[in-house]
Amino acid sequence: MTEVLNPAGVDIAAIASAVAAAALAQLPVSEQLLASAPTTDPTAASIDGQAFVARLSGSTPGELMIVVGRSLVDALENSPLGSLDVTHALRPALEAAAAAIGPVVVGPAQALAAGAAVAALLGKPNSAVVALRNGDQIHAVVGVNISSQPAPPGADRPGAAPSVLALPGMDLLRGVEMDVTAELGRTRMTLNELLGLTDGAVIELDRAAGAPADLLVNGRLIARGEVVVIDENFGLRITEIVSDAAAR
Repeated sequence: MTEVLNPAGVDIAAIASAVAAAALAQLPVSEQLLASAPTTDPTAASIDGQAFVARLSGSTPGELMIVVGRSLVDALENSPLGSLDVTHALRPALEAAAAAIGPVVVGPAQALAAGAAVAALLGKPNSAVVALRNGDQIHAVVGVNISSQPAPPGADRPGAAPSVLALPGMDLLRGVEMDVTAELGRTRMTLNELLGLTDGAVIELDRAAGAPADLLVNGRLIARGEVVVIDENFGLRITEIVSDAAAR
């Protein structure tokens, strides 16, 4: 394995391994994949497919990359349910990978050519990739870059507010619209199970009845609450603001 312990003392190999394991658990693949050792050699992660790269901000700025094989891209784009958004399908894997790093915010994913994206990521210091294999065949690649730019002062203090709130000029962003989602629970289904759904089917979620619902902003958990009805519409009464540590 190529040594990827950088001069700043960040063990990028350990980070890449943790990120790959977290992403693998959420990838929409049917094959049983195993993670290879982290590397900085782009030839060891060569794959015909599509790369999706997202920037990380917060206490650990950098980039996350997931490359999936052409067969998965084609399957999603030509599914029996119609064309599915590959970026949306990979979002849970990106969020899980980010959670393995720490209290960071994942930006929108950008679709890039696989070879160019891997080369660009590994061309930066503090980067590594992990190939996800089934036998000798690479089905996906997970990559991470940790920026050498230090986090803003106070970002690592217990109970400190997220670093984005301390940035100057924040008032300029207060009018920016963001997607807010209330989530009752989640489950994972095979495509066969999904196609077998009919009117009246019941899907069991990973949350007990009466448990609080999650409030997510751009996919990141920020609060929990109870579901209420307001003028015949559903609403969410906030009962808990989630700290960075609890959201991980």
